[in-house]
Amino acid sequence: MTTTIIWTIAIISGLGLLLALTLYLVAQRFKVEEDPRIELVEKAMPGANCGGCGFAGCHAFADSAVKAPNLDNHYCPVGGNETMKKVAEILGYEIKEKAPMVAVVRCNGTCANRPKVNDYDGSLSCKVKASLYAGDTGCAFGCLGCGDCVAACQFGALSMDPETGLPVVDENKCTACGACTKACPKAIIELRKKGPRGMREYVFCVNKDKGPAAKKACAAACIGCGICVKTCTHGAIVLENNVAYIDPEKCKLCRECEAMCPTGAIHGVNFPKPLDKDAVKARIQERQKKAREAAAAAAEAAKSAASPAPVEGNNEVKKEENNG
Repeated sequence: MTTTIIWTIAIISGLGLLLALTLYLVAQRFKVEEDPRIELVEKAMPGANCGGCGFAGCHAFADSAVKAPNLDNHYCPVGGNETMKKVAEILGYEIKEKAPMVAVVRCNGTCANRPKVNDYDGSLSCKVKASLYAGDTGCAFGCLGCGDCVAACQFGALSMDPETGLPVVDENKCTACGACTKACPKAIIELRKKGPRGMREYVFCVNKDKGPAAKKACAAACIGCGICVKTCTHGAIVLENNVAYIDPEKCKLCRECEAMCPTGAIHGVNFPKPLDKDAVKARIQERQKKAREAAAAAAEAAKSAASPAPVEGNNEVKKEENNG
């Protein structure tokens, strides 16, 4: 009996060693050599594996970065410029620093601004709700309020405000990974530059309905009147599909558009002082007055230049005729 047990153990142990050796030899025969820099780059990454960089995870990012001729198409939004400096140092590349980004919710359809017209009794998912119908308010473009963006954020940067029914972004926690923008079926969340000292100006609306319909659905909707476009002297605002959009690259943060917006659809955030709309409007009126005066003066000058000047020879002939 003892001999049988010993032989059993010996045979199993021998088979195990043989199989282990076989696996080792096969692994050595077919192993793929990996650039050691890939591991170094991956260790320099934050390890969030969020996909915000456009790759499946930090390892995929590191593998692509090592094989790329430069880092122009590689950027980790979670680690930011500091992480990219480490990656560039490992690979011997140069990088251009990018302005920090933050997620913004382009909807001001609060419970007060956008009252419900029906009650939704289904799965608490924005994706499911959007697939069923336009929503439980009169606006078919606004936030559905189920919090898919909150669930998608793995950094705890989003939360639902029970009073407004809208998601709120914590700028200190937001990494601009873009997970919330992908999770929102209405595409109301956008990644924008944080701006100098966090100051930003943007339109809190994506409603593409015409003015009367948009205003009826939400008191704070953009009605596509175009006043902001005419007011902006920097060409930073465009009006497309009945809704205004502010280009952060061109915006000078003068806040004139915000002061002139009739529905309050344009908001400025993180400004040190509250907006004095009356003072801004007075400044705009004064500038427009000077522009009209300058235009009138230019027209008068052009008119004078176009008038025929008296000819000297004709004057002398007239004088001789008069003398005769």
